[in-house]
Amino acid sequence: MLKDMSSQKDNIQDSLLSLVNINLQIGERSLLENVNLELNRGEIVTVVGPNGAGKTTLLRVALGLQKPTSGKVTVNAGITIGYVPQKLHIDPTFPITVRRFLALAKSHKKVDFSKLLDDVGAAHVIDSPLQNLSGGELQRILMARALMREPDVLVLDEPVQGVDVHGQVELYELISRVRTERNCAILMVSHDLHLVMASTDRVFCLNRHICCSGTPEVVINDPAYTELFGAHAARHLAFYVHDKEHKHEQDPQHVNSCDCDEGKDCV
Repeated sequence: MLKDMSSQKDNIQDSLLSLVNINLQIGERSLLENVNLELNRGEIVTVVGPNGAGKTTLLRVALGLQKPTSGKVTVNAGITIGYVPQKLHIDPTFPITVRRFLALAKSHKKVDFSKLLDDVGAAHVIDSPLQNLSGGELQRILMARALMREPDVLVLDEPVQGVDVHGQVELYELISRVRTERNCAILMVSHDLHLVMASTDRVFCLNRHICCSGTPEVVINDPAYTELFGAHAARHLAFYVHDKEHKHEQDPQHVNSCDCDEGKDCV
């Protein structure tokens, strides 16, 4: 099991990170416009939006890697942030194992790499060359490396990119477990709308500015969401979110029966 750090951090306020009236302009390009976002302890917040919407740029601002043109980023005192990048480019000729890769990371105390990798479901690759890992295995290693910092906030940029569907489900389950067992906050960028809607507490739809935000159920019924992703996606995800909230009858003679008010159309 992942180590529960909540007892060590009771003195830290629930609100961990906030962005207020963030604007970013580079030359003639406006990348972010009046963005407001707050991240609280123990919640998963996901930023979605089309290509070029500024999602990764927003993460860079939150991490302090990009200074906004105006606005304020506040990180509570004593907060530790872990970061899992979208990609890690490794020279195929570079001889480095998973164990060595983890050993190069900074940590304020000795880490049991075998235990850490077992926590994220990757103990079997501890002595494997880093460049031989599958997409899902590499993401687990990057997650483990970020968790070495015992973060209060875990920032994930497209954490399932290049991973097959089965691996995507497993990684989102891991992300949810990390949040629960470590009581940390998770700020995530993703384009996998179906899995996001099942795995997050709040969603921010970004297209340089925040088009809409709220719980998945609220967001998918917002006209701004429909405008951003299209009516088909809105209808399909509305069904998906509804579907995960109830159970169908298992009687094979009543395969269209359902314990909600939607009747057979809900199957």
